[in-house]
Order: sequence, then C-alpha cells, then structure tokens
Amino acid sequence: MSNIRTISTVLSTVPFTEAEIDQLRAAFAPAEFVWCPSDDDATIAAVLERADVAVLEGDLDDRFVAAPQLRWVHCDHSGLNRSARPDVFDKGLIVTGSAGRSAPALAQHGFYFALALTFEAQRLFEHQREHVWRGIDGYFWKEGLWGKTLGIVGFGHTGREMASLGKAFGMRVIVYRRNGETVPDNVDVLLAADNGDTIDPLVNQSDVIMLATQLTDATYHLFDGPRFAQMKSSAFIINLARGAVIDTAALIDALNRGEIAGAGLDVFEEEPLPADSPLWDAPNLVLTPHMTPRMPDKTQRSINTIVENVRRYRACEPLLNAITPRDAFTRSPLLAPALGAELPSHEKENRP
Repeated sequence: MSNIRTISTVLSTVPFTEAEIDQLRAAFAPAEFVWCPSDDDATIAAVLERADVAVLEGDLDDRFVAAPQLRWVHCDHSGLNRSARPDVFDKGLIVTGSAGRSAPALAQHGFYFALALTFEAQRLFEHQREHVWRGIDGYFWKEGLWGKTLGIVGFGHTGREMASLGKAFGMRVIVYRRNGETVPDNVDVLLAADNGDTIDPLVNQSDVIMLATQLTDATYHLFDGPRFAQMKSSAFIINLARGAVIDTAALIDALNRGEIAGAGLDVFEEEPLPADSPLWDAPNLVLTPHMTPRMPDKTQRSINTIVENVRRYRACEPLLNAITPRDAFTRSPLLAPALGAELPSHEKENRP
C-alpha cells in the first residue's frame, strides 16, 4: 500500500480574505484550487465532479456524499454532529473540523458563567441600577470557586483549557471523557468510559459541571431528570457543548424546583431560542445567544489546522479533528433539520 496520497482538485467555500485563501492555495499546490461562495450551487456541482478534497464553510450534505472522487472534507467549525452521518462513514469519507481554534475563549466563557452564578451577578446588577447597597441576604457568607470541585465532561481542546483555568482558580478538577489516557497534571481525577468508568462520581462530587463534549448518540440528553437529581443542590451546570446534551424540559424543571442552584447556557436545543421559551425566565439561569468573543487569531488557527492536515493527508497519517463512527449522531432528525445546511451566521462568526 502506498504511503503517499495525491490531491488533484480542491473545492473551497470558506469566507476567508484573499491573503488567507492564498495560504490554503499554497498548501494544496500543485493541486487545482477552486474557491467559490457557499451559495454558488452551480460551481460547487461542477467542481464536485472531479474534486477529491473540499474545505467548506459549513457542514457537508448529500452533494458531497455523492461526489464521485471526494475523499476528504474539512468543515471549518467544531461540533460536527450534522456531518457525522452514517452514510458519510459508510462511504469512507474523511471528515475533519476546526475544533480548538476558539478553545481558550470558550473556556473563559465557561468561567464567565461560573463567576456570574457564584457572585449572583444578575441580582447585583439589579441592585446597582436600583442604587441598593448590600441587598442580598446572606451574601457575606457566600463562598467563591476556590476549593470547589470542577467537573468537565469532554476533554478535547476546550475541556483542557477549562481544566487549566479551574486549577488557576484553585479548584479540584474531575474529568469524564470517552478515551482513557494518562492523567494530566491539571486533572485530579480522570474517568474514562473506555475504562469502564461512569460519569456518576463527577456528577455526585462537582460544584460546577462544564459540558465540552461532542453531541453524539451517546451524549444526547446526557443530563436529564435523573442526572439533575443526582447533582448537588448547590451545584451549577454550564453548557458550552451543544444544546441537546441537556434535556431542556428536565433542566427547567430542576431549576424551578431548586433541585440545582443554577445554569449557564450558550447553546440550546432550538436556535435561535424562541421568544416564548421558558428558559428566558427560568430562575438562576444565565444565557448567551451562542456567541463567544473571538480569539484574535481565530482564522489563522483554522488555517494552521488545515495546512497541517494537508501534510498528514498526503503522508497517510491520522488527521487532526477527524470524526469516527463513534461520533455519529442519529438520535433526533429534529435537531438537525437540514443536514448539510450552513451554520447560522452567529455560529459561523463566533464558534470554534
């Protein structure tokens, strides 16, 4: 078997600047490199007749699965559940993403939620507007994050950044992930599904739970009614993964009944969040509209991943951020009504 793979034609729809596109063009040289907007259906259809690689703004769809020569698709975002389709794996397509390009910012976003909930920021802002001094009963006895336990579900790029920040805040860190590895220095307890571990110790012990896992058949509604009942009544849950990792109805019920102390959500089962969603008025809930402040070099981080993967692809080495059949998401077509549809504009601009 040859240890070299060739690339003849590349189709790209990423909305980069001309100079940024030139970096990709140079990395794929001497292959033919065709760029077009993501809504140029005619050009996409024509080039897909001969392309063996595609670098896309959004997710792949049926056109790419059916493309006769296509072997590798890169989707320039994270959370590839819309592309983790059985027919993709059946065809043997290699699919990669840009996970990690916003990981430090996302981890900070997680701690924005943790601090806002810990400090009761919403009530403090209300009192500031009303010119009320020390209006929260018992606030003197509140405790900060130092010495608390942080549980991280998923330990990819964002999870690792969360662990580093957790240690900086003086927290004990428990991680639950799919694969077992050597325990990193900034993790106190590593639980791995492949080692037969369950998530239960993390849920039972954590004061703050941060979700940074992929949305797969295994993680769909991972946090449901029984799981919330298992959490400490003083604990917070924070979701920077995908909305459907949490059962929304169960979360609302847990918040209304005081079963958990609060939640921070940047992702939702339905986006945009409808104006009549009960989440808007749920107690002790802080939400943001699936938007995270950008990394200053976000696009360059994407380019660096793609360029490295070009080298790996040609050398027949494992590619960065490649999905596998274990990542398949088939649980609910309602959560991805248009497989292959582009990401919403806010997600394209502000997500990893």
